[in-house]
Order: sequence, then structure tokens, then C-alpha cells
Amino acid sequence: MTESMSVVVSYSKNIATVKLNRESHHNRIDENMAFELQDAFSHLGQNPSVRVVILSGVGEYFCKGTDFPSISSQSSSASYESTLEMLRVSDVVASIRQPVIAVINGNVFDQGMELTLACDIRIASASARFGLTQMSKGYIPWDGGTQRLPRLIGQGRAMEMILTSRIIGVEEALHMGLITSEAPPEKLDEIALLMASTIAAHGPTATEYLKEA
Repeated sequence: MTESMSVVVSYSKNIATVKLNRESHHNRIDENMAFELQDAFSHLGQNPSVRVVILSGVGEYFCKGTDFPSISSQSSSASYESTLEMLRVSDVVASIRQPVIAVINGNVFDQGMELTLACDIRIASASARFGLTQMSKGYIPWDGGTQRLPRLIGQGRAMEMILTSRIIGVEEALHMGLITSEAPPEKLDEIALLMASTIAAHGPTATEYLKEA
């Protein structure tokens, strides 16, 4: 097992589990966590022994969003964009060759939800809530949410969720197709591991081509 302050990576046979590990900050993504996620998924994507990746969070929240560094009001737009670039993590998750299962153990908002949208399968706790609430704070989703959410639930529903910053529960998320299944909190990890084991038992080359397709 490899451990760091913000991200924990563990292995069981052909399955890797990545856990967001900033529980005291509700697993919000800061620059350090972003770097560790980018590094972890880059290495996992090149590891031929890993066939499936599970992504989850420690504690009550999967991920409540982003801890932005302080940016002066005098900062240029170029420096603001550079900060966002350092914090972006969704593309590296979406681009690895292995299937990624998001195990949404608790509430997931803003960049945290954008991170789950980059995964291939989303399983959620029955108590989880979901939202892209950036518009209520004066900015828009910036880590892939505006592109990936409409592909999952349709343009109209995605526009409504983003424009209103509405938070939804697990039943509505399941009805929309935002998540693939829900489970009692105490069964979530067991169900995710069973699914990952089923996928890992299949031919890795075929699985890789299927994801690419």
C-alpha cells in the first residue's frame, strides 16, 4: 500500500483502489491532492497488472469540491487559468485504459462530482447527494462537467442542474442515469469490489478496447 497525505492507493490482485484522504476538509481537492491524483492515475494507467480501478473517499463526503488557493484580485486571467490547470484532475482519470468505478460513499459536489463524471461506472450510497453548485458561487464547472454531464443525462437536464445549482438525491440521480446503481452504505464497498472482480476476470485487452470504443 502506498500512502500520502491526500491520496491512498492500495492493491488487491488486479484491482487498485484510490481513496481521497482529506476527511477534515470533506475531501476537497487542493493543489497537493490534484498532483497526487494525477500522479496516481498516470502510474495506474501504465501498470499492466491493474485491470480495474476503484475511486472512493474517506469519511462522510466523497468530495465536496475544491480548496482554491488564494488568488489576488490583481492577478491576471493567465495566472487564474494556470491555477485551474494545476487543479484539473478529471481528464487523467477519464483517459486511463482501465475501467474506473466511482464508489460515491457520501455527498459529492462541484469538482468532486466532475471527478465522478470522468469515471466509467458510478455506484452511490443511498444517502448520497449530488450537485454542480458553482453557478451559485459566481463561476461555472471547469473540470469537464459541462461536457460530461449532458452526455449522461441529456442537455436539458444538465443545463437545469448547472444553472440552478440544484442538489439532488440518489433516487433522482439513478432515474436520470447519473449513477448506475445505489446501495446501503454498509454494502457499498462489497458491491463495488464484486463488480470490479467480475470486470477484472474478463480479458484485459477486450476491456481496454471496449472502453476506448
